[in-house]
Amino acid sequence: MPLPTTFADPAAKALPLHLVTPEGLEAWRASRDPVARDWMTASAFAAKEGEIALLPGANGALAGAALGLGGPEKRARSRFAVAQAAATLPAGAWHLADPLSDDAAAEAALGWLLAGYRFDRYRKPAATQATAQLVPPANVDAARLTLIAQSEALTRDLINTPAADMGPEELDAVLRALAAEFDAAVTVTTGEELLAAKLPMIHAVGRASSRAPRLIDLRWGDAGPLLTLVGKGVCFDTGGLDIKPASSMGLMKKDMGGAANVIGLARMIMGANWPVRLRVLVPAVENAISGNAFRPQDVLTARNGLTVEVNNTDAEGRLVLADALALAAEEGPDCLISMATLTGAARVALGPDLAPYYTDDAALAVALESAAAQMRDPVWRLPFWTPYESMIEPGIADLDNAPGGGMAGSITAALFLRRFAGTGRYAHFDIYGWQPTKAPARPKGGVGQGARALFAALPGVLSL
Repeated sequence: MPLPTTFADPAAKALPLHLVTPEGLEAWRASRDPVARDWMTASAFAAKEGEIALLPGANGALAGAALGLGGPEKRARSRFAVAQAAATLPAGAWHLADPLSDDAAAEAALGWLLAGYRFDRYRKPAATQATAQLVPPANVDAARLTLIAQSEALTRDLINTPAADMGPEELDAVLRALAAEFDAAVTVTTGEELLAAKLPMIHAVGRASSRAPRLIDLRWGDAGPLLTLVGKGVCFDTGGLDIKPASSMGLMKKDMGGAANVIGLARMIMGANWPVRLRVLVPAVENAISGNAFRPQDVLTARNGLTVEVNNTDAEGRLVLADALALAAEEGPDCLISMATLTGAARVALGPDLAPYYTDDAALAVALESAAAQMRDPVWRLPFWTPYESMIEPGIADLDNAPGGGMAGSITAALFLRRFAGTGRYAHFDIYGWQPTKAPARPKGGVGQGARALFAALPGVLSL
């Protein structure tokens, strides 16, 4: 899979890139040599957001460039503004001309790498083209940022790949390859084996597909706190017998976005060699339709013994996650995280950029808020609102997978999952996993959400 643009060699001869705001433009222009001043005046550079001005030297050669950041209102709305230069500047090595704070320098450098991502698996190979590369600022950890960007590239690739080429078996192969790369161990429970292994809801959701359902279980590390990541791996979701309309089915290749984000996070953790025992659980299924598909009003018994009335076969993600969470909870992890493209209600509430998360752990929430801001990976805490518990209790069974009424859909889904997550430290992320329009460092398509924030927050939470 393609990796993002790497940093330029720090020893490379690099041209300066100046970051200029409209309010600082006159002072900056006045500080230039006469040739540059005249050129800037002639080119009408106004430091608008994303505007580039190439700067000539005295001999006519390229001497550098200026990137406009826009006014205060634009800057307040923008993430990874410096990354806009990566695709616009001439090929070669560039360095940031002015010192930035540690956080600002890290954002600029990470954004530059993320902007180098391309998904070209299904396109004719293009001629290799030189690109603009950034010399990493001296006050950033270049190796760490490269690891993060390459791991997010993997996440994006997994989400962007069509379901025909990214089904349960292919997701299985991805985790096996990751295990081989980092000397981890993988066990896989497949098809009818799921029933013998007491994972009945994973089996129920995936049994109608010609592609066998499975639970993929990766373990890495032999000392330290136990961190368990659970990712929804619904590789395609028709909605089952409660079939989705075509308008809702068009993006369902991304319904394994939770698994893709968990895999990317796991790669960051293993690549950084954290002193933890890492476990990754991915229930990988295709929610399809056939004569043996699970049905509305079926009552399923989960791994932990709770019964679930199926009131909508299109609310299948929480069913497969429930079995995986129950399995994870049996081991008593020090921290349990689930990630899933779970509800449309989360998108209605917060839109595509903000990933809602749920936790009862105040220390984890504080760490996540700080880390999300630092990593430019926005998340937003929503409540495990206990009074809504009655909404997921249908009467005929212990739980309802799709309570009616249309109220608080993301919260009730999170409450459902909490019933299976045990009593330890737990957080659930209801992500979108998709960038609907291109933005700096984020081309249209699959995108990581929450993983960078977790990568920055968890070391403090786990006292590493």
